[in-house]
Amino acid sequence: MIRVVIADDQQLIRAGFRALLESEPDLEVVAEAATGPEAVEQVTRHRPDVVLMDIRMPGGDGLWATERITENPALAATHIVIVTTFELDEYVAQAIRAGASGFLVKDTEPTELIRAVRVAAAGDALLSPGVTRRLLERLGPDLRDPHDETLLAGLTGREREVLGLVGRGLTNTEIGPRLFLSPLTAKTHVSRIMSKLAARDRVQLVIIAYEAGLVGSGQ
Repeated sequence: MIRVVIADDQQLIRAGFRALLESEPDLEVVAEAATGPEAVEQVTRHRPDVVLMDIRMPGGDGLWATERITENPALAATHIVIVTTFELDEYVAQAIRAGASGFLVKDTEPTELIRAVRVAAAGDALLSPGVTRRLLERLGPDLRDPHDETLLAGLTGREREVLGLVGRGLTNTEIGPRLFLSPLTAKTHVSRIMSKLAARDRVQLVIIAYEAGLVGSGQ
């Protein structure tokens, strides 16, 4: 069962999301929140698999709440999906840097919202790595110095190759043939890399691949 917390200051939105998610046999809404601090409180209490987080909420917005949640080691297994009416690069970039696993707009199709929850719970990316890199490049000074090799100090040569392909947006199934590996072996490598780098999901791996210089602009 995938456990979800919904954080949005509009009760109608929360009710709609709850009805949609709870119509699925594998999804359960364990709590709701109307403010940033309340979102942090509910997530800390329930430790859900996924949080659907609005950006603009009173008393500390969704980006603030995302940062509070992702900096808590006890909540490392919780993945945050930003759901907002504002489809702006600046919000997407801030959300990713705050530790969110993805970004959706509120007028997305119901099936896409459900899929997003399942994808996030599995630790996969909800943004294409190409979009993620473009947003990261816009952040400029906020990034660590490009080509920071110390980020990869604990990885083997093979793991660096795999990470580079993850950063370019390849799936485990696509990585396998490139490196003459089975999809299962590729998945194992990705899991080990995530563990070694303390990455929450594939979005975070893309960020690290970019910052370490494994993926450059235009790749």
